Amino acid sequence: MFSNKAKVSFRIPLKLKLYLFMSKFYKQKNDITFSMDKPKDIRKGEDLPIDSLKKFLSSQGFDIKGLNIKQFPSGYSNLTYFLSTNNNEYVLRRPPFGADSLKGGHDMSREYKVLSKLKAEFKKVPNVHLYTEDKSIIGAPFYIMDCVKGYIMRPNLSQENAPDADTISKIADSLIDTLVNLHQVDIDKSGLSDFGKIEGYVSRQVSGWTKRYFHAKTHTIPEMEFVAKWLNENQPKESGKAIIHNDFKYDNAVLDMNDPTKVISVLDWEMATLGDPLMDLGTTLGYWVDKNDAPEFKLFKLSATTLDGNPSRQDILTMYEKKSGKTINNPVFYYVFGLFKIAIIAQQIYYRYHKGYTKDKRFSMLNIAVNSLGVMANQAIIKNRVSDLFE
Repeated sequence: MFSNKAKVSFRIPLKLKLYLFMSKFYKQKNDITFSMDKPKDIRKGEDLPIDSLKKFLSSQGFDIKGLNIKQFPSGYSNLTYFLSTNNNEYVLRRPPFGADSLKGGHDMSREYKVLSKLKAEFKKVPNVHLYTEDKSIIGAPFYIMDCVKGYIMRPNLSQENAPDADTISKIADSLIDTLVNLHQVDIDKSGLSDFGKIEGYVSRQVSGWTKRYFHAKTHTIPEMEFVAKWLNENQPKESGKAIIHNDFKYDNAVLDMNDPTKVISVLDWEMATLGDPLMDLGTTLGYWVDKNDAPEFKLFKLSATTLDGNPSRQDILTMYEKKSGKTINNPVFYYVFGLFKIAIIAQQIYYRYHKGYTKDKRFSMLNIAVNSLGVMANQAIIKNRVSDLFE
């Protein structure tokens, strides 16, 4: 039985109300459309040493004639570059600058390993070509993969630029189909049976993310500290064993250019492992903002899930149960864990900004996002449900 000893009454923190108020005066122009991702000029301070990279790629048999490098500007974690030559297009992935200051995450070798082995049993991953730990080339480990072209549902996609409600509903259905299919992959056939240990997985995740939070802590957030304690005291046993993505959401799914209701590839496998599939679902739920959530919690645009046609978090749970044949007995725990983990990822990114490792202005308000996610987790505990948290 879960302990629900959270606050007996719910109040939105003043700083979140203030942030909502100020956002009305500083609205940025939203030019995000439902279209293929396009690379842009590389952000200041995130350039690659092109001569060194050219020399290395040439030594590995790549045709580098006409090599041009740009950067995909979306995403908050690993850096993603677009490499085009006269004949081919590739993607280079490397950790963010300042990643060495934090423990955990940004493991390029892990991401490369899962992509190279999973392809035989789960087709929705890009082909990979090489990985190197040699930091002398670009200053960090990196790997090269094919560029997968298709539509991506970005978090800031506005209602006027979005597909119609029926299309959105079908995309959501395909997304959960893909998650269930991943969780049903035969681990032994994939060659990833040594990719993680299931025994004690839930406990390791709770304790590990808690440690990461306090390592990256910059401000005291009581809601986050309460959630850490609640998760530690309310852990269920593992529900099963599966290959899990650990960051499964709309903007890590590539949609078919000819039929955008179908997911053709899943990106960003840096946190993939063997673990409890319901913990993976919990992360997806953590990114899933409902249309009727309080406006303060819709400001940070975690995912494009408030667009017309999207199911609610509770609907996602029901869809997953039906497609997987599993009954989810403790949905609040998995959802709260998902919120907690996402908040810590945001805190780690904010830590790098706070310490001056990155100048990316998108990161400047992430400490408020951490507070927001902590409050959402508290509210889910209070209400003992995953949807309709503000009714």
